[in-house]
Amino acid sequence: MKLGLQTLHFSCISVAAMLFMGIIGLTSCSDDDDSPMSGEQTDVPRIILDVDICSSTDDLFAMEMLYRYADQGRCRFLGIVVDSEGEGHAAFADVMNTYFGHPNLPIGQVRKGIKDAKIWTDYRRVADLKDADGQAMFRRSIADYAALPDGYKLYRHLLAEQPDKSVSIISVGFLTCLAQLLESDADEYSSLNGVELVRRKVKCIYIMGGAFSQKFESEYNFGQGIAFSQTFFRLWPKDIDMMFSPGEVGDQVYYRPEQVIADISWTDRHPIKQVYLMTDYDDPGQRMWDPLTVIQAIEGDAAFQLSGRGWVSIDSDAMMTFAPSPSGNCRYQLPGDSAWVAATLERIRNMNKIH
Repeated sequence: MKLGLQTLHFSCISVAAMLFMGIIGLTSCSDDDDSPMSGEQTDVPRIILDVDICSSTDDLFAMEMLYRYADQGRCRFLGIVVDSEGEGHAAFADVMNTYFGHPNLPIGQVRKGIKDAKIWTDYRRVADLKDADGQAMFRRSIADYAALPDGYKLYRHLLAEQPDKSVSIISVGFLTCLAQLLESDADEYSSLNGVELVRRKVKCIYIMGGAFSQKFESEYNFGQGIAFSQTFFRLWPKDIDMMFSPGEVGDQVYYRPEQVIADISWTDRHPIKQVYLMTDYDDPGQRMWDPLTVIQAIEGDAAFQLSGRGWVSIDSDAMMTFAPSPSGNCRYQLPGDSAWVAATLERIRNMNKIH
């Protein structure tokens, strides 16, 4: 999630908007060859979601879209890494998994992450809501959140089980667990250290974050834990692609609260709708930043206009620099025109209307 970036007004070509409405594009990340390790075909994206849940509501739509894509056979949703400290965040992930029919989806929990991180919309209490009969409104599938693995350990477990060059990571929060993964040593899951495990197993990472406009601004997601972020950018393998969705792109896509509530008209027993029905819910101009990384990871690059390649660095003030280079491993989304904005919002809304 991201707040506070100014919008850039680049126009996407109309073909991209048409592609976005229904044609699945091919990504520019590594190809889908058979794994030399397992011989298993990586026919659809294999996804690990890394999320600062209970920070802003665009997280919820990113999660919902991944459940829907998985149900449609368009991705393999491997697990969720919760990068906000506190079991209440994991509990809400459990509610979402259970509600959307994925009760066995593994969850990892950061435990040595960012202390007292800024929370924009704290919706953790929705997980404990009761109905008129005093019964829990939402079921859960995990009995003991203290028993959940650390986020970086879940990464190691999941990655070790996958074919080489097959996993796409979607990072829509902090870089805590990713930094811990990269710093990790060999363990019961793999004899490789974290950097080499990522290099072997990961195809691409899609990151909600980045400030690449002419007006330089510090990056919220990365600035909350700058030491973790600098570790991540320093250690991430230079031969693994990084796709950024800057805040200025999602700034354009506004899913109004009244639209959210209307789009879930068939029930009140819905975790996302209950967040929007909270008596103290204060819409901060919530934009759909996080779902854009999900769309690109599953639908492909054709749904976006992208920068050229380059290298990204970050300083101690969370100011980011993009250095253009044909050999660079980084690209970023550019803001779209009005047709693209309308098509993007409609795609998110359509996923939210499914019941």
